[in-house]
Amino acid sequence: MSKLQPVRGTHDLLPGDSRAHRHVMDLARSTAGLYGYEEISTPIFEFTEVFKRTLGDVSDIVTKEMYTFQDKGGEWITLRPENTAGVARALISGGLSQNLPLKYFYSGPMFRYERPQKGRLRQFHQIGAELLGVPEALGDVEIIALGAHILKTLGVADAVKLELNTLGDGESRAEFRASLVKYLSAHLKELSQESRDRLDRNPLRILDSKDEGDRKIIAEAPKLAEYLNPSSRDFFQTVCAGLDRLDLAYELNPHLVRGLDYYCHSAFEFTTEALGAQGAVLAGGRYDGLVKTMGGPATAGVGWAAGIERLAMLVGEVESEAKIIAVVPVGPDMEAQAFALTQELRGAGFCADLAFRGNISKRLKRANRMGAVCAVLLGGEEASRNNVTVRDLGSGDQQEVSQEGLQAHLKRYC
Repeated sequence: MSKLQPVRGTHDLLPGDSRAHRHVMDLARSTAGLYGYEEISTPIFEFTEVFKRTLGDVSDIVTKEMYTFQDKGGEWITLRPENTAGVARALISGGLSQNLPLKYFYSGPMFRYERPQKGRLRQFHQIGAELLGVPEALGDVEIIALGAHILKTLGVADAVKLELNTLGDGESRAEFRASLVKYLSAHLKELSQESRDRLDRNPLRILDSKDEGDRKIIAEAPKLAEYLNPSSRDFFQTVCAGLDRLDLAYELNPHLVRGLDYYCHSAFEFTTEALGAQGAVLAGGRYDGLVKTMGGPATAGVGWAAGIERLAMLVGEVESEAKIIAVVPVGPDMEAQAFALTQELRGAGFCADLAFRGNISKRLKRANRMGAVCAVLLGGEEASRNNVTVRDLGSGDQQEVSQEGLQAHLKRYC
């Protein structure tokens, strides 16, 4: 029988990984709360139509990467590849448009069948924020500022840079798209096969091609900025001015695009060179046409998502905040009393651990491996005086303490 392994592209979140993930999620959640964003949790699977409508039948996610299956009732179900669609669906099905504007924060697992690589898995985890019902450019400024604030709180702001572009409104995009297709069609034979496939169905995605040959052609392609109408230009200038006032540095990247028609105006990414070629750690943009595309009322929206795995890699190892107190019985006849003392400490709010077996030496070694701050040794002689011995596992100093005064004594360690 072959040895059981996790499915390719998935991994177990062991305590160290879980601690890092929780650190990212907790800091992000509390920071989002400062901006008035409330937490939302949507199901990890939706009807497949939710994603086909939002991601488009021709997008790479829909055609290659979605985990889609037919359930026992004959319905086509998809594990969520991203969460904006689920939030938009919740807005529609829950009749939440009456309560606009809405500010949502989320975290949880997503699923895409793609080639696993550093910081990118088939089951991965994201945090994200969505601002719904705010058509003003200051909404874009706030959502970007929130992302920057979270990255600063995590201590990784110096490792990332903000890249920014404008997609204009629908009118500007349509004019630019026609010009881009005309230019790229003249270079059809020189484009990569992937870009040739995208030319008819999603030409804007060619602009972020990583193929060297494509990039030479793209360098001379028309620029979307040349096709912005006055209202789109004013919108983008307001966004830039807002970021300037907040001293949020950014670089303009004309090749930063979103391929689907419901995206408009701001597109942005916080990128890093610390994690290899796949540099985006937090990315988003404005999607004013999304909710209407899904059959709901026209609703402005702007948001972002960030990969928890990639953020955790930037953050590095996160030490446990628990101050562990090891309770060590001296001899088997003290086991029951030691267990009762351990439970008493836990009830008082201390993190207490009792090893189930081993002599004093083995139990103290275990306490050191766990990073315990001190050990409470319970021996028969001390117990006859209603006392215990508390050993500082950092300095090695120890002293006898009454059981009545133990909790007050232990507070110096916690």
